Amino acid sequence: QWATRRIEKGVKKPQPQMLKTPAANGIIEKDVTPLEKEIARLHRVDFEFSDIFYFCRKGFEAIVEDEVTTRFSSEELVSWNLLTRTNVNFHYISLRLTVVWVIGVVVRYCLLLPLRFTLAAIGITSMIVGTTIVGQLPNSSVKNYLSEVVHLTCSRILVRALSGTVHYHNKENKPQKGGICVANHTSPIDAIILINDGCYAMVGQVHGGLMGVIQRATVKACPHIWFERSEIRDRHLVTKRLREHVTDKSKLPILIFPEGTCINNTSVMMFKKGSFEIGGTIYPVAIKYDPQFGDAFWNSSKYNIVSYLLRIMTSWAIVCNVWYMPPMVRKEGEDAVQFANRVKSAIARQGGLTELPWDGGLKRARVKDTFKEEQQKNYSKMLVRNGSI
Repeated sequence: QWATRRIEKGVKKPQPQMLKTPAANGIIEKDVTPLEKEIARLHRVDFEFSDIFYFCRKGFEAIVEDEVTTRFSSEELVSWNLLTRTNVNFHYISLRLTVVWVIGVVVRYCLLLPLRFTLAAIGITSMIVGTTIVGQLPNSSVKNYLSEVVHLTCSRILVRALSGTVHYHNKENKPQKGGICVANHTSPIDAIILINDGCYAMVGQVHGGLMGVIQRATVKACPHIWFERSEIRDRHLVTKRLREHVTDKSKLPILIFPEGTCINNTSVMMFKKGSFEIGGTIYPVAIKYDPQFGDAFWNSSKYNIVSYLLRIMTSWAIVCNVWYMPPMVRKEGEDAVQFANRVKSAIARQGGLTELPWDGGLKRARVKDTFKEEQQKNYSKMLVRNGSI
């Protein structure tokens, strides 16, 4: 707060009020009027050439600033946290504040980083060695107990390595065995944050390198589900293996991030329906990080995993809130897409996140033709309904 006051005091020209509002991070003010109301305002029945201006304006708005791209960059800070200068209001830094920032760099890189790196090395080594040893035991309740102890202990060490402060709410709603835990996805450390409070069976793609070593070790002690790249594209195979896991009520709950990619801690994007076709009970979990102490978002298109881990291990801390929500089941007559949207809406409301219908895959892929065709169909249906065609 002191740093923020110093920065704002140094600003000679007052900034536009829109930029000072934390919720208004956009550079343009968009018109949210639906297509039907906009066209109805222009005319009543027939098609007119003026209709194209609606689509032109929406196209220009999307080019200048679309809803998807902004969700894959660090969220705008209300005040500078002496780590990054992402707030557009802060153009002036005083000498005193610069000295404070330099001291912070020395503390974070020369004191905190070595300690955190040591703890991370201990946690990862303990995870590999512990799960490998436990994996040699025959399947029994003792093996399951020891596996949970190893996972919990090592995850808590790794959370300490990030100076993590996690607040868990509504623990009476924690996921139960035989269920499916779904959560919004901001960072690879989301899994560690959740395992810090309870064990889960992980689902994901097989990796190489150090991550692959950890996967091969942990799967020996715990029924994680790892897929080869060729297998994960086979939706029916994935669904079959997940359904087999869920039907065994003695197995740990499955942890799934239905968005399929990391979003910048401000929004929840489309949930893939595969997780909701399996059946069983869904346990929604909302995760919200506090960017004041460090940016947990992983922009995988900008930083590799090593650079990302260095960034968060040189931040002040990782502070977040986790809300366990009441279990949800699929209603009669509700398809998987509707169920996924209902769960997504609940998570967005609980975490104070913006709910978006877009697929997180747009981070790397082009917009599907089906999205364009949907707008065309809506417009044609409106004309037919009004008697123009």
